Amino acid sequence: MKKMVIVIAGTAALAACNKPAVNEKNASVSEVANAVRESGIANESFLKAGQWQVKAIVEDMSMPNLPAEAQAQIKQTMQRAAANTFEYCLTEEEARRPAGKFFTGKEDSNCRYDHFQLGGGKFDAAMRCEEQGHVQTMKMNGTYSPDNYTTHVEMNVDGGPQGKVTMKMRSEAKRIGQCTAQTASK
Repeated sequence: MKKMVIVIAGTAALAACNKPAVNEKNASVSEVANAVRESGIANESFLKAGQWQVKAIVEDMSMPNLPAEAQAQIKQTMQRAAANTFEYCLTEEEARRPAGKFFTGKEDSNCRYDHFQLGGGKFDAAMRCEEQGHVQTMKMNGTYSPDNYTTHVEMNVDGGPQGKVTMKMRSEAKRIGQCTAQTASK
């Protein structure tokens, strides 16, 4: 009996080790997207296609080179805009074969991941982007399942007219059904 329990426990541990995962370092956005597609995660446990609702919340924002009144006004505007929910359609193709745009918001970017880990319902990533003299770094982590995900993002921007800008935000998303005709065409 003891041997059977040990064999079952060992088999369960091996099965857990064979779950799809992505672990990329110093990778471009397209390299990460390819690794996700090739890993099989999108076929097994990633997000389901359908209509998704997302709520973003700005938790903290700092722009030390701006006057306090201007900072307060910008923070208030950002929090109001981010606190709204929005919806989008995740198509079958996007769910099965996520492209670079899925991870950064644009297909081609001047960004590289320092690291990108995805698997077992969790993700952790750090990215650096350079554009028009600005350097943006982001740390992202969160959880996902086929019907919901949460993200936490810390972003720093250097080189802009406001000086160094930092922001912390989180998002909560859930699948709310099938895509609507209006969102499926976008």
